[in-house]
Amino acid sequence: MKTKKFGLIGVSLLAAAMVLGACGKKNDNAAAGGGDKMYIPVISKGFQHQFWQAVKQGAEKAAKETGVEITFEGPETESQVDKQIEMLQAALDKKPAAIAFAALDSKAAIPLLEKAKASNIPVVGFDSGVDSDIPVTTAATDNLAAAGLAADKMAELIGGKGEVAVIVHDQTSRTGIDRRDGFVKRIEEKYPDIKIVDIQYGGGDQLKSTDLAKAIMQAHPNLKGFFGANEGSAIGVLNAVGELKKDGQIVVIGYDSGKQQMDAIRSGKMAGAITQDPIGIGYWSVKAAVQAVKGEKVEPSIDTGFHWYDKTNIDSDEIKPLLYE
Repeated sequence: MKTKKFGLIGVSLLAAAMVLGACGKKNDNAAAGGGDKMYIPVISKGFQHQFWQAVKQGAEKAAKETGVEITFEGPETESQVDKQIEMLQAALDKKPAAIAFAALDSKAAIPLLEKAKASNIPVVGFDSGVDSDIPVTTAATDNLAAAGLAADKMAELIGGKGEVAVIVHDQTSRTGIDRRDGFVKRIEEKYPDIKIVDIQYGGGDQLKSTDLAKAIMQAHPNLKGFFGANEGSAIGVLNAVGELKKDGQIVVIGYDSGKQQMDAIRSGKMAGAITQDPIGIGYWSVKAAVQAVKGEKVEPSIDTGFHWYDKTNIDSDEIKPLLYE
């Protein structure tokens, strides 16, 4: 009887082990929380701007269409590179089917992305790429061309000559680098009578960007124009111009939209801005990730487009769907 009893216990333990093993295997196949859906974490550069909420909408739309499960997260501010790297590591630990990632630092994430590649986890870049060929694609705006258009508009609005300055969100992300370089190179190549007197980096933070812009204006009293390379940068410049009572004296051009920029453009305090298609960026980041997991063809880059808008077209059928509040 004793031998029979131990035999039954052994069979029960073996059965339990097989069930647990099967559950573990199912989770390894990229389901989150023990579910059956394909799991794709989407890691953005932040949450503090309305832009990222619009990207989230697009990602959720693609997830619903394709029947996958996503999570959408990012650090509190776009200066928290270390925190974003921690989020990427945590996402990898869940063994997802794929990862969509917008890098705050185009080089810092490469070691973890190499781990993803070694684990056969496709990586899709969005908004801001990385200095690597690991991502199967990147869904983003052509920021060099978009910032070049901003430079053309600046030149037109200040009469082709004078001093201008730039506030950029950072000099480590692909978007920060490309928007700075796109603006600067276009000015240098086409407008010899325009001088860029300063370029500063405010981390996308309105308060910091305001202080930087005020310092630049005080150092350069003849400044004629200011380009803010993302939502936080542009609002910071706008606030600085207002605080120093230079409304109407300095041409302000922004990037992205959001309620404050839209109100400023309607009122004439901001001349205009470049808008991306944030919903499209989010949508294609998830859509391309699903395609990659399924072995379908994925284009090496996905240009989600950009447009100039000002008070003459802000409410047009073409522009209105691309703006967000």
